[in-house]
Amino acid sequence: MSLWKFHPHVRTGQRLTRGERAADRMRNGMGSWPFVFGALVFLAIWMAFNRDVGFDPYPFILLNLVLSCIAALQGAILLIAAKRADQISAELAVHTFEIDKENLELTRLIHDLTVKVEQLTREIHAHMGAEGQVQK
Repeated sequence: MSLWKFHPHVRTGQRLTRGERAADRMRNGMGSWPFVFGALVFLAIWMAFNRDVGFDPYPFILLNLVLSCIAALQGAILLIAAKRADQISAELAVHTFEIDKENLELTRLIHDLTVKVEQLTREIHAHMGAEGQVQK
């Protein structure tokens, strides 16, 4: 399971377009081991059933046509999935950039405060040193 699904700054669920949801389902389905093993089982059953008698006897012309069509679409499918993954990465990068800007401002404020504390400490030490010398 991808942890980005739970990130508050990544759009998910109903906030996605229909195409984005389809790309996510396609990426999660076709980019998995169960899909690969399912495809291998399907091919083995097709060849076993149609080996001697069947609607697509050896050399499996119909099966080759189906596999060629899938291969023709595979490039587009991979690009759609990659584009969606890039979109998720971009949303996370924008969020990270905003957080980094806030952290930089906080760091500057802390630095300024530290400089002021140091100045006040020096003034206190100078004042205490001056009083100590007067009392002697």
